[in-house]
Amino acid sequence: MQLSVTWKCARAAVVELHDGNLFKTGEPWQIFINDVPRGETDRVVTYIDNLEPQTVYRVRFERDGEVATTVIVTEDETFTLDVRAFGAAGDGVRDDTTSLQAAIMACPEKGRVLIPAGDYLISTLFLKSGISIELAEGATLKARFDRENLAYLPENIEGVPGTGYAGSGILPMGTWEGESRRMFCGAIMGLSVNDTVIYGHGVIDGQASFDEDNWWFEAKRIRIAARPRLIFLSECKNMNFAGITVRNSPSWNIHPVLSSRLGFWCLNIEGPKVSPNTDGLDPESCCSVTIKGCHFSVGDDCIAVKSGKLSMPRALRPPCRDLLIEQCYMHDGHGSITVGSEISGGVCGLTARNCLFERTDRGLRVKTRRGRGKDSVVVGVCFENIKMDSVLTPFVVNSFYFCDPDGKSEYVQCRDALPMDDRTPKVASLVFKDIEVNNCHAAAAYVTGLPESRIDMLELHNVHVDFAEDAQPSVPAMACGVDEMCRAGFIAEHVGTLLLDHVNIEGVDGDELVLDDVNKVERIA
Repeated sequence: MQLSVTWKCARAAVVELHDGNLFKTGEPWQIFINDVPRGETDRVVTYIDNLEPQTVYRVRFERDGEVATTVIVTEDETFTLDVRAFGAAGDGVRDDTTSLQAAIMACPEKGRVLIPAGDYLISTLFLKSGISIELAEGATLKARFDRENLAYLPENIEGVPGTGYAGSGILPMGTWEGESRRMFCGAIMGLSVNDTVIYGHGVIDGQASFDEDNWWFEAKRIRIAARPRLIFLSECKNMNFAGITVRNSPSWNIHPVLSSRLGFWCLNIEGPKVSPNTDGLDPESCCSVTIKGCHFSVGDDCIAVKSGKLSMPRALRPPCRDLLIEQCYMHDGHGSITVGSEISGGVCGLTARNCLFERTDRGLRVKTRRGRGKDSVVVGVCFENIKMDSVLTPFVVNSFYFCDPDGKSEYVQCRDALPMDDRTPKVASLVFKDIEVNNCHAAAAYVTGLPESRIDMLELHNVHVDFAEDAQPSVPAMACGVDEMCRAGFIAEHVGTLLLDHVNIEGVDGDELVLDDVNKVERIA
């Protein structure tokens, strides 16, 4: 059995057991570090902390005579700054923002800010480059929600040509669902920050609720500014988050935009299923992102890959590129892994593999619409080795998604071919491979391109779908004219080439394949 190190810092690491399982190992493994017992794990990807800097550790997993080993060599560290030494009370009553921010700003390069056990009431913490922040077990950052006393980011700021992001002369600031808009600062803010780590067994709690003075009450109404993300990163590089729990966010939990070389390792991202717009992790116009070993249970899409709306200046909506989602567990959200709908820059190179989905409304979901623009091209997307259970509709590609104020307009929802122009998006290629779906409800798949812009290539290899015995009707896609359905087959329209390679659908009421305007169908039994 192979055990490997996938990430490390001075005091923590993430190891992966290559045993062929998805997210969970089945029976737990005993953990030994330098021959000392350190508890057990039932996860394929495991977060380990309480390590010392610049130290060699021999890690051993044991179970029923099986053994897997690896070696961790931790990074160096200069100083540790305990926030208690900067006046933090950690009693959940006193506002500890200034004390924690002072420790962050005072921390030298390669230093550690230690937040020990306690409840720390905060407004916003702004990150600093080149440091680590340890949120220790028993530590909770509790975000304030009194709007009148919170800072917000303005809309994009215009400056001198050649400055700003990518020389655009624009400084990215507040953003809300792919558009420039005034936005409250979140609990954790990283603005042009590099080489920073947040790790530990602690919690970041947005304290959002449906109370009248809180974020989820009348959520669609913008009061002063748009609801904050719990963690917001803009123009950041080489950032890593490991081990922590993020919960009860006012809106999207973690939102990196225009950032690169990001790692999210063994996070727990939580929120009630009824909480509004509480996406788990939404990389927007980012490059080189790894999401591994994370657990999601939220009130919207668990992971949504985005790249802005057409109204955003083109320089601020480059494509999302080179993303890896692996060994993650999603349940009880809207979509498990979603591409879109704010996707005017497109997506190029997304691999999601070795994941487990349970009880989400949709499994693998692409949502786009007219008005996203000609740069909105989805290409090189592969979903592989995934198991779904009790997902209402496992595969959804929706080119008529009815978001935004004009989402139900004739232009967006018209089912006739319209002239192609600068507003017309494209789904170029999607691959679904080695996927087992049990107990779905509405349909095996609901796939629709635009009549004027077909999905070029849709491939399914080694896919099995069956239905729940008590399957309940539901709407497979959020588009006008789509009715509830139950035990429907593989529905597809406006596709160039559809390849069905060893695709088996059991328990369909009616036709297994319901195809319209599909140029070429290749089926391999």
